[in-house]
Amino acid sequence: MENTLEPAETSDIHRLSFQGKQILLIGTAHVSRHSAQLVEETILEQNPDTVCVELCTTRLASIQDSDRWRNMDIVKVIKQKKALMLFMNLLLASFQKKIADKFDIKPGQEMINAIESAKKTDALIVPADREIQITLSRVWRGMGFWEKLKLMTSIVFSFGESDGIQEEDIERMKQEDILQTLLADVKKAHPIIEKALIDERDRYLAQSIRSAPGEKIVAVVGAAHVPGIKRYMADDTPIDLADLNQVPPAGNMGSILKWLIPGLILLLFVVGFMMEGKNAGTDMLWIWIAANGIFAGLGAVLALAHPYTIISSIIAAPLTSLNPMIAAGWVSGLVEAFARKPKVRDLEAIPTDIVSIKGFWRNNVTRILLVVIFTNLGSSIGTMTAVPLMLKLLS
Repeated sequence: MENTLEPAETSDIHRLSFQGKQILLIGTAHVSRHSAQLVEETILEQNPDTVCVELCTTRLASIQDSDRWRNMDIVKVIKQKKALMLFMNLLLASFQKKIADKFDIKPGQEMINAIESAKKTDALIVPADREIQITLSRVWRGMGFWEKLKLMTSIVFSFGESDGIQEEDIERMKQEDILQTLLADVKKAHPIIEKALIDERDRYLAQSIRSAPGEKIVAVVGAAHVPGIKRYMADDTPIDLADLNQVPPAGNMGSILKWLIPGLILLLFVVGFMMEGKNAGTDMLWIWIAANGIFAGLGAVLALAHPYTIISSIIAAPLTSLNPMIAAGWVSGLVEAFARKPKVRDLEAIPTDIVSIKGFWRNNVTRILLVVIFTNLGSSIGTMTAVPLMLKLLS
């Protein structure tokens, strides 16, 4: 059956038809009171068979389970090497929550209204978006070290930008994904961000919505995704969700460098002892230990880590920097987790504490994430500092 795009009822509501299914696409701002009201009124009025929401399964579960933080195991997060991803998620949630609190609305209230209204009308709820971890991983894998550092810096410095946002700016934000708003400066230089955050998700959402069960469907998505969804909806070309769900493997160059750099540093020690003698070789060792230990320790200090954690980062960094399988931050993060074991109240306070920079350092859970990130960053700086000094001894 031919697919058509019928004229929109309003600037926020778009009527689509796909193979006999009637689809009402609502473009929203994630922190707009008007959007939240529009979603609720539309679903109750239309009484659809299915309501699709711009949420992945994980985010849908988190909305439906307000006590989800109580079940988080921070030690498991560190061991699974997911500390950085969790930290990025919290920063994004913080940005959205600060804006929402400013205008007295819950973050993602339009999604909450969509879910509650769907339940009232006995409509099936379909999480139509790709898992956030896959999206962030696809962005992360597509960037180099300095690009990643710039990305993290941009997110951190945008933390306070929500203070200057006025209510009239919310309507402008309808034209952007919340991630787009945060990464506006970075995405211009890194096309992979635009591709993974917007275009890939437009395709994913379009396929999820048009393949959802039921003859009458209401889909609630960020307004930034509406043009792309409409474009892909009008095309009969199948969209392979399995392909969009794949996390690209680490590049060969990254895998090679992970082993090559420690190997070259060890070779540098050998050359130092053989060519310049015991004294020069010993000096090189001390330079390596001091640079890695001091900078990793400073990273732990900046995170306001426990004294035991600071000591552990100083001891671990010179060794972990030569081991591609272990990072200094993982060691210090685990020590911090045991030295200041998070309590239930820390887990419960995460949604409140992430609203302020001070809260990130005050909460035992988020402080552990800061310890992991800052210690790893310090260790990397230590390595980049030590190598030139060691080479200078050879010359």
